[in-house]
Amino acid sequence: MPTIKLTKKQTQAIDFLQDKTTREIAYGGAAGGAKSFLGCYWQLKQRLKYEGTKGLIGRARFKTLKDTTLKTLLEVHKLTGLKRGAHWELTGANDKENPNSVVYFNGSVILLRDLFDYPSDPDFDELGSLEITDAFVDECAQVGSKARETLLTRIRYKHAEHGLIPKILYASNPTKNWLYSDFYQPNREGRLRKDRAFVQSFVTDNPFVDQSYIITLDSLPEGAQKERLRYGNWEFDDDPSALIEYEAILRAFEGKGQPGKGAISVDYARFGSDKTVLTKWNGYQAKVKKYKGLSVPDAVKVIKQAQNEMRIPASRIVIDEDGVGGGVVDLIPGCKGFVNNSRAVGDENFDNLKSQCYFKLADAINKGLVSITCDSEDKEDIKQELEWVKQKSVDTDQKKGVLPKDKVKEKIGRSPDFSDSLAMRFYLDVAKVGGVTRAKGF
Repeated sequence: MPTIKLTKKQTQAIDFLQDKTTREIAYGGAAGGAKSFLGCYWQLKQRLKYEGTKGLIGRARFKTLKDTTLKTLLEVHKLTGLKRGAHWELTGANDKENPNSVVYFNGSVILLRDLFDYPSDPDFDELGSLEITDAFVDECAQVGSKARETLLTRIRYKHAEHGLIPKILYASNPTKNWLYSDFYQPNREGRLRKDRAFVQSFVTDNPFVDQSYIITLDSLPEGAQKERLRYGNWEFDDDPSALIEYEAILRAFEGKGQPGKGAISVDYARFGSDKTVLTKWNGYQAKVKKYKGLSVPDAVKVIKQAQNEMRIPASRIVIDEDGVGGGVVDLIPGCKGFVNNSRAVGDENFDNLKSQCYFKLADAINKGLVSITCDSEDKEDIKQELEWVKQKSVDTDQKKGVLPKDKVKEKIGRSPDFSDSLAMRFYLDVAKVGGVTRAKGF
């Protein structure tokens, strides 16, 4: 294979892709860092070096993959002197053995796959039937955690024969999904898992980039897009559907908040991977605490201890009543049970109570009324969850609603229990304004 010049950052990533310990490598940051080129180069190198192996190149949408990443792969073919017909061939959807694939002369294959989270295939059954040697996922901002998890279970093909271990490369511009929480954030804090690696790339790391492209990035208006694409800043999100301003979220952890009546809001989870989150409120001053594996009696005990400490009536306690939370609600007479999908209070144009309360939370944070204190280990998770408070169907005339919990969980790789607990507090406000008092189980 002819020599291709790589940047220092690309070489660093290749070292991780060739070692015997690193299984997941995230490569990304600013635009122009040659992310797609790196992934395609690595995939081709693997296929030529290890005959009969199967790699996968995936992207959220197959059409975009063909129009972008595949073109980059063909460019790498050209640079290495590989010719169609002699060294490789591109198959179509009707090929029975290797549909939508690049097949090489030595029997190796690169599968080209759509990784979008289609409602008709929530478990990615098509991916689940594959056996592959390694994978490259391009532009991960649009790829959910379920696709990633499924791919990881399929990477096992011909490893023993060639002395390989599972490898998957993720490429992306800065995004606030699972890449942020599983790679960027742990790497920044010095706690990244030993079998994972993160390589930050900038356009200035690429000596081969057209200088006019840098000028184009420099000319972008100041804001989230420029921070992300020019400077590779992972702390900015330019999604117009986001309900809470990023700067307002930061201020919530620094400000004093508006004091007032005491309250408690609880998002309960029993013995599962999700956590129970209890938030004590003095007006809009929130003190957030998480608990793992609480039984119903233990949860009731913790809540009543907080109630006694704060000297508040049960009517100032809001508890998630969906699922197992109903058992906790039953044992605290007079509390307010919160059913997410129940109708909104009053005449406001929301699709359900949960959305109504999230919009009220967002408004209060944006106005600087809310302060949040928590354990240091939870701060980044709370910030991320608040950034994922987003409006669904922004451009329609439908009732206002927030992105469903399962969609947020798919994007960040965990349940947004912190933000749910914060939002539930605002049921006390909307019920008062709407002139409605609802019994538990409404």
